[in-house]
Parts: sequence; structure tokens; C-alpha cells
Amino acid sequence: MIQNTMEKPNAKPSNEVIPAAAGIGLRSSHYRDFQTGKPETAWIEAHSENLFAAGGLAHLVMGQIRSNYPLSLHGVGLSLGSADPLNTEHLRQLQRLITRYEPGLVSEHLCWVSSEGRYLHDLLPMPYTDGMLQHISDRIDQVQSVLQRQILIENVSAYLHFTDDQMPEWAFLNELVRRTGCGLLLDINNLYVSSRNLGIDRDEYLVNLNSDAVQEMHLAGFTVETALGQEVLIDTHSQAVWPEVWSLYSRALQILGRRVPTLIEWDTNIPPLSMLLDEAQKAQHILEMIHE
Repeated sequence: MIQNTMEKPNAKPSNEVIPAAAGIGLRSSHYRDFQTGKPETAWIEAHSENLFAAGGLAHLVMGQIRSNYPLSLHGVGLSLGSADPLNTEHLRQLQRLITRYEPGLVSEHLCWVSSEGRYLHDLLPMPYTDGMLQHISDRIDQVQSVLQRQILIENVSAYLHFTDDQMPEWAFLNELVRRTGCGLLLDINNLYVSSRNLGIDRDEYLVNLNSDAVQEMHLAGFTVETALGQEVLIDTHSQAVWPEVWSLYSRALQILGRRVPTLIEWDTNIPPLSMLLDEAQKAQHILEMIHE
């Protein structure tokens, strides 16, 4: 088993070209904005799976974007936590994308999305046990070996505790970093959602997380639902960043003590591009208040 892909001669550190500034996620409804102009944003993140087709409008737009902006690729389909074998065709397609567009960051979620070859439309958490830790570590090693580069692992939103949990999420992530040399993508919205739903101590999480491994942050909006008479926060990425998440973002940057590339995510009820850029400017203002 590869213990640390960063020691491999062909493995690239993942934060070579993405600036420690605010960027936005690319969505198809905004393709026209990038075809007809050069919106003012520090960098762009695209969902890897949206580019798996060989050609089409997405690649036409991406070619233009790549000539103007640093790029990050963000995956939702590797299903690292699944009991299924890793999808080798998925990995090959991701490898081709990386060769074609040379992104500065490549990331994937700490979750499972498939079972017996069938894919679900959600990012599902797994128990934080020693056995699962070994399973995920082996799969990250396999991914990084194929891609010949480091990947970032993102925390997902959670809505329940597993009775088999043997460690908190931050400890699980830290151990993944130690065993595999992967980096971390800290989703601030997901942390806030999980903390409200499950009673997680946010300060304890941030203080104990391996801050040196955090190479990117995400910000998004959640929605509030009621289930069985209780308030539940749902990670929908369907609206502007909530004030509480902005506050947690500031706190996280203070604890890290440095600036981190930060992305505004918006996946449903997508607004005009100008609103995403306004959200990115808010993040940029907070980033600029954090001194090296």
C-alpha cells in the first residue's frame, strides 16, 4: 500500500496554481457569460463528471475558461466509501480530464454514492471506524496512484450518528491525511449543517483538524426543514451563504492562520452570475482580513 503519494516522484502537490482567493463553481446556466466575456473571479471549479463526455458545449466553454482562469476539478462520483470496487472507467475518464486541463486542485467527497453498481443522487456518509478508515485509505491510495497526484477529500453534511462510530470526523480525516498524503477540502457549510443536526462542537472540530492539510474551502447555502417535529438543516446549495456560515468561515480562517482558496457553490435555484460574484466578493473581503 502506498503510504504517502506525495513522496512519489510523479505525484503533484495540488495547490500549485489555485490562488488563495475566492472563486466560483461553473454551472451550465452561466456558460454564455464566459463565452461572451471574462467575468471577474480569481478561479473556477467544475464538476469532473460534467466533462466526461468527449466533446460538446461543456468542453468548448471549458477550453475558453482554462485559457483565462486557474481551474479546480471537483468530483461527486468516485464513491470512495462504497463496498463496490472502484470504478476503473470513472478513474480513466478523470485521468484524461486532468491531462487535458491540468487543474491546480482535484477533489472528491468522503462518502459513498453507489451500491452493487447502482448510483444514487446523494452524498451519503459512512461510520467512522477503524475498518472504514483502512477501506478509504486503500481507495485513496489507489486513486492517487492512478492519477499520479494528490487529491483533496471533502467532509459531507450528515443527518444521523452511526452507533459504530469510533472517532470524530476530524480524527478520521486527520488519519486519512497521515496514511495517504491526501489533502483536505473543508466545506464550511457542511460543517455547520452537521454541527446543528448532530450537536458537533465546531470549535473542537476546527482546532483539532490538521490545518496544514486544508487546501481549499467551500461555502454554500442550506435550507431548513422539519422532520418528526424537529428542525433539520439540509445541504441544498440552493441559496446565498447564511450569516452563521460566514461567521464560521471567519473563525476557521482565524484558526488556520492563513488564507485558503475558497469557493462559492450554488447548485439549485441558480441565480444570475452576478449574484455568485457578489458572494465571492464577500468571501474575498474576509480573506483579505486574514494576514499571513
